[in-house]
This record gives sequence, C-alpha cells and structure tokens, in this order.
Amino acid sequence: MNQNLTEEEIKAGAVVLIDKAYRWTSFDAISKFRRATHAKIGHCGTLDPLATGLLICCTGKMTKQIEQFQKQDKEYTGIIHLGAITPTYDLESTPENMVSVSALTEAQILEAVKPFTGTIQQVPPAHSAIRKDGKRLYELARAGQEVVIEPRTVTIREFEITKIELPEVHFRVLCSTGTYIRSLAHDFGKTLGVGGYLQALRRTKIGDCSVDEARNIDEWLEYLQPMTFVKTPKQRPVNRKKKNFEE
Repeated sequence: MNQNLTEEEIKAGAVVLIDKAYRWTSFDAISKFRRATHAKIGHCGTLDPLATGLLICCTGKMTKQIEQFQKQDKEYTGIIHLGAITPTYDLESTPENMVSVSALTEAQILEAVKPFTGTIQQVPPAHSAIRKDGKRLYELARAGQEVVIEPRTVTIREFEITKIELPEVHFRVLCSTGTYIRSLAHDFGKTLGVGGYLQALRRTKIGDCSVDEARNIDEWLEYLQPMTFVKTPKQRPVNRKKKNFEE
C-alpha cells in the first residue's frame, strides 16, 4: 500500500500504516500523528502496550472504512514462555508457578498446536478491556472480583511453531478478529501441562497490509516535517438576532 502520502491526501482521507513501538499504547501513536497533522484520525484495532507492529490508521473520509479493516484477519509472530504463568497472561504481571520443561519434546509441542487450529472456543483474559455489567474486565480483576467470562468463537487459520528454544517457543499465527493471543499462549501452556504466558508479540499483517510497508512514529514525523499542516479552525455557530415583534 502506497505510504508516500501527500499533505492533501492525508487531509482528505488516507490509510496510514504505523509500526507501533514497545510500551507505547495505540492512543500514544495516533496522538503523535494527529498533533503533527491536525488530521481527523482513528485506528483499526488496538495493540497492547507490550506488543509491537502494525497499526492501521485512517484519516479524513477514510475513517468510514475503519470497521472494514477491523473485520480482516490478522497475522502475529511472537514467543510463548513455557513453565510458568502470569495473571495477565503476559509480562504485565510477574511470572509464578514455575515448573521444569526439560521433559518436553519437540513432538509434544508440535502436537499441542492441533487443538488450537480452526474454529475454537476461546476464553478472553480476565485482564482485558471487554465489558461485563458495565465495567471493564481488567477493572474487576484489579479489584479482586472473580467473574465468569463466557468463551467466544474465534478462528485460528494457521498456528505454526517456527523455533523451539525451551523454555521459549516461537510462533506465527493467522487468526480472525477478536482472537486473544495472550489466551492462546496461556491455553497452549496448559495443554502441555506446564503453563505458559506470552513473552513477546508483534503484529505483522492486517488483511493485505503488512508491517513491512509501515513507518514507526519517528520516521513518520521526519517524513511529515517538510509539510505545512494548518489547523482548521472550528466553525462558531452563527448568532441569530431575535426578531422584535410589535403588537
């Protein structure tokens, strides 16, 4: 996808591909771009702060296409750490319940992939932004409240183990929208009987858009620097004088 965008294209409506940095929120990334361009902008699918990779943003009239991008399949690469679990299913919390993984074989690890390929029922993490009874699940989890989380139907089209260096297992996943890779890592470790959590995650594709075509925020700011974006003033409502009626 062409990313050599002109000032006019960004103002009118464009698809912007950002390579989100580690520890940045999706909001951090689009806020930087918005401040540089004064453009109306929205993103097509949040990435957790610990994840890196492709963030699709739409400006101007293209914001109407956000929902279409959100529905598209997503590809991720990452690392599952076996032999421990965390409450958040990633490194936002401290690993616990450590066990040895020395007895695991490559054949066992590859076999454990099979139950997670195709259309499956997946329970989202307790620490997620899903709402239940008007509150985010992570708010309830932080308050120490236990809630029943209903499983969701998701489709994992491809789940490939790309390298095994125990306790780390490297993978690539192609999945439908709504899939939680943190839950996949947790459930994968549980299936192997040793526990697991998501150690690293990178989103590489959304539909036909690839992170290889994206710029990180610093690269975007450098690219935008020669352009002159003028903030469009807000239109003030017209004050209409009341008519005086004589009786």
